[in-house]
Amino acid sequence: MPEDDGIEANVLADADMNANAAAPSRGQRSATRLAAVQALYQIDVADASPEEVLQGFKGESWSKADPNLELPAPDEQLLEDLVMGVFGQQPSVDAALDAALDVGHSIERLEVLLRAVLRAGAYELKPLSSVPSKVVINEYVDLAHAFFAGKEPALVNAVLDRLAHSLGPADKTQDKTDGR
Repeated sequence: MPEDDGIEANVLADADMNANAAAPSRGQRSATRLAAVQALYQIDVADASPEEVLQGFKGESWSKADPNLELPAPDEQLLEDLVMGVFGQQPSVDAALDAALDVGHSIERLEVLLRAVLRAGAYELKPLSSVPSKVVINEYVDLAHAFFAGKEPALVNAVLDRLAHSLGPADKTQDKTDGR
């Protein structure tokens, strides 16, 4: 992924400032990733602003979710970081994903929901470096399984794995910290 030190530095600085706040639980981080993918999907399909969509998720959207699902509420700060980060860095995120996709494929030609999963996963692999790559990849593969029954989860796994290997040191993928 092309470096944008200014944006990355701001995201990392924001993450450091939020480090003193209570860290979201594993279930809350998973719910936040799900909400981020849903928000990115809504932004893409409805051509809505990220601020408008986030406001909806902070209000009623999440509370009206299926009552049979026992998901915690998403962490609002992490949700905002993921959605605004993907939105703000979409050209570089898409370029990195295009490079990780097989020759002849592009992120723009993928189904909208699959695009949202890949964009969120790709973004989280870069600036949220405290979360091990393996955890990020597994979380987004699990999300893909929740939405798709075909080959899409394998595609998410392959693309995010290629991207993780191209982005940074191998020791990040072997980190024992659990960022779920």
